[in-house]
This record gives sequence, structure tokens and C-alpha cells, in this order.
Amino acid sequence: MDASQFSRWTRFAKKGGIGKCVALKNCAAEHPGDLMFFKGDEITVLMQIADDDGVFLGYCEGVVGRFAAAYVQFTGKL
Repeated sequence: MDASQFSRWTRFAKKGGIGKCVALKNCAAEHPGDLMFFKGDEITVLMQIADDDGVFLGYCEGVVGRFAAAYVQFTGKL
């Protein structure tokens, strides 16, 4: 992700994205572009990734990355 894309996603996250979720467990980034988070972290959901069922793009602690819905609980409608 280049700097201008990161900047756009960061601004969108600060506006609330498309929703929020809370991490149910720790999740380490296994591949470049994955989001790392700890149990209890709040993640701002930016978009659902169309090619991967149950995979979303999110923002947490200043980082933008992909995460699986199986590791989080959504706190509202997306």
C-alpha cells in the first residue's frame, strides 16, 4: 500500500469507516498486508474484501490491514 492509499484509509478510519468490531483473541500478521491485533482491541472496519469471503480491511493502532471475521465480534451493522 502506498502512502497516498494509507492516508486515505486513515482519514476514512477516523470518520468511523463502515463499522467497528472487537478482537476476540490475539491475531499475529502471517503475511504482508495482514492486520495484527490483541484480544479486546477495537478495529475500525474499512471494507469487505470482495475476493475473500469473511475477510475485511481494517484499521487498528495506526495500521491498515486485512483480517478474518472469525477473529472478531462486530459491534453493529456494516
